[in-house]
Amino acid sequence: MSEPTRPRVMRCRGDAGLGGVEVLPFGLLVFVIGGLLVANAWAVVDAKLAVGAASREAVRAYVEAPGPSQAAAAADGAARGIITGQGRRPERLALSIRHRDGEPWRRCAQVIVTARYRVPALPLPWIGGYGSGFEVASSHSERIDPYRAGLPAGGRC
Repeated sequence: MSEPTRPRVMRCRGDAGLGGVEVLPFGLLVFVIGGLLVANAWAVVDAKLAVGAASREAVRAYVEAPGPSQAAAAADGAARGIITGQGRRPERLALSIRHRDGEPWRRCAQVIVTARYRVPALPLPWIGGYGSGFEVASSHSERIDPYRAGLPAGGRC
């Protein structure tokens, strides 16, 4: 009787230790893209918080201004001051001020301030960012004080 034949084992020589190395660049790429997505999400959240504070301070400065001619400048200065204080670029801020139902600047007039800020698609340190990205907005409203001194009488609240 003859001996049973054994299956022949093929061994490749020269490939020892290289299995899986090709995955490292892919893993690094996924890590970098994931890090950029997290950074962008945080930039949008941080900008939303800054724009909310800017709209609140702008409407407060507007309703506390001594007159209608100084009110818009006071609101703009307050909003840009908040944005600058948060470490953001004030030139990306757009501010719109309107009175409810087109009322004039007077006692009890409701003022609505909307602040908009453009967040770049890719936030980069020291450069500021790349791409058009997202726009975050926040609105806040207040009434001009009904008991405020220095304003003409009248106005319904």
